[in-house]
Amino acid sequence: MDLRELLEEVKNNKLDIDSALDKLKDFPSEDLGYANIDHHRQIRNGYPEVIYCEGKSDEHILGIIDKMNQKKSNILGTRCRKETYDKIKEIYPDAEYEELSKILKIQNQDIINLGKGKIVVVTGGTSDIPVADEAYYTAQFLGNKVERVYDVGVAGIHRLLNKRDIINSARVIIAVAGMEGALPSVVGGLVDVPVIAVPTSVGYGANFGGLSALLTMLNSCASGISVVNIDNGFGAGYLASMINKLD
Repeated sequence: MDLRELLEEVKNNKLDIDSALDKLKDFPSEDLGYANIDHHRQIRNGYPEVIYCEGKSDEHILGIIDKMNQKKSNILGTRCRKETYDKIKEIYPDAEYEELSKILKIQNQDIINLGKGKIVVVTGGTSDIPVADEAYYTAQFLGNKVERVYDVGVAGIHRLLNKRDIINSARVIIAVAGMEGALPSVVGGLVDVPVIAVPTSVGYGANFGGLSALLTMLNSCASGISVVNIDNGFGAGYLASMINKLD
């Protein structure tokens, strides 16, 4: 039950004040010792808290999911191990997993499309897809129409130009690239909408684990480009969703 439902039940005399106070004891946050769950984040930001699974034990992830599930929150987990998902699936049969992007999803409420337009996710190469899919599924789970245009990097610029109709239909574009990271600059020069650049760690030695792509994107001569951290598909999907929902 979310706060709005709780207040509606009190208003309609379906729930007494003492019972409502008991339900509110874990608001705005719930301290589990190893995690402090922010149950009010959806009220403040429009989205529930997202679980970053990497570095967390299976026990801690399951504990967080249990508390969020009790609140009927939609649950999104990033960087989730397949072995962890298998354990979650045994307890929560409705859990879904996108293996390439390592995205975990448990949908307890209908996902309402509040986006004003479409988000398009573009990649330089096929090797960038795991990060791009993290952005894709994040934006989709947060209530947006999302389309993918993959493997259209600058090494064969005609591939990108052949997708101009899709790119021009976007309200926000997420451009994901490794190697030298030139794709966002090219895309930024073709469109009149915000471009969110995502550098990936894909590349040979002088790529420095994505640092070269990051610096290229930060130094882009095209206007209207913002840059998130290396391999941060989630951050790009989240930001794109916020932009897409602006009036």
